Amino acid sequence: MFPLRRQVTARLTTGFTQRGFGATTLRCCAATQESAIPQHQWGSRQLNQLSFLSFAKRLSTKEHVEIAENSYQTSQWNLEDARNVRVTHKEPEGMADRLAYGAVSLCRWGFDTFSLYRFGTLTERKVVNRCLFLETVAGVPGMVGGMLRHMTSLRRMEADLGWIQTLLEEAENERMHLMTFVEIRQPGLVFRGCILVAQGIMFNLLLALYIVSPRFVHRFVGYLEEQAVITYTDILGHIEKGELQFSATRVPPLAITYWGLDEKASFHDLINAIRADEAEHRVVNHTFADMHSHNLCRNPNPFAVLKQTDSK
Repeated sequence: MFPLRRQVTARLTTGFTQRGFGATTLRCCAATQESAIPQHQWGSRQLNQLSFLSFAKRLSTKEHVEIAENSYQTSQWNLEDARNVRVTHKEPEGMADRLAYGAVSLCRWGFDTFSLYRFGTLTERKVVNRCLFLETVAGVPGMVGGMLRHMTSLRRMEADLGWIQTLLEEAENERMHLMTFVEIRQPGLVFRGCILVAQGIMFNLLLALYIVSPRFVHRFVGYLEEQAVITYTDILGHIEKGELQFSATRVPPLAITYWGLDEKASFHDLINAIRADEAEHRVVNHTFADMHSHNLCRNPNPFAVLKQTDSK
């Protein structure tokens, strides 16, 4: 089962020391553990060194190194929350919203058509391929938004009030979705080539659009996440009907640790957890778009307050 309440993962720490639950880690061999510097011993002696190249070289020869794949906090959903996520739709308000919704609808139709996802019988291979491709793209907007707000904070020499962290958390969360599906299936060279092209187009396009209209980008991502929830809900429906088995698909240890899943968690549990993440991104981006439309983009990020209160 999922944990009985939402929890927050520990942050990545300096010195490769193991810190608490929720951080996706790999086991470390004894030699590396002995070489690592405990957090409380990290001080001026280390700071005054010119380089840690020799230590880095020793790490590169080890098969297993203890390091967190994720450094930002993530929500670990309880089973009821994950199952109760619903498909929702925020009606467009104004031309920018309609353009954003139209763009997402066009992207979905194009992807479903050219990837042949909408044709023939839905198979496990089709599902994993779709998730792999979509998660490579979904991790771009948060990084673009977080980067540009970071630059704005530097330029204006004023606090960001929590927006950057939430956007970067979103980007990393989507990347962890990708890392999970990569553990299930390694894509081929042609697939990787398509991802390279799609990422190049998506990053530069969103970068330009966010500079011109952050509201449009957040609304676009909000509608994109609506489609993600629809996709994962559809996958869950096929699994529940017995049309997709995934009986031979083992949930990767990375995912079990990241979402706090039970050791015997099923693929159905995994998709429920991922869908809950997408639902969170959905409401976050729609809220950010609303805040921009009401000239509240320099106000505190409400989710930084809500999630901080919830974790106490």
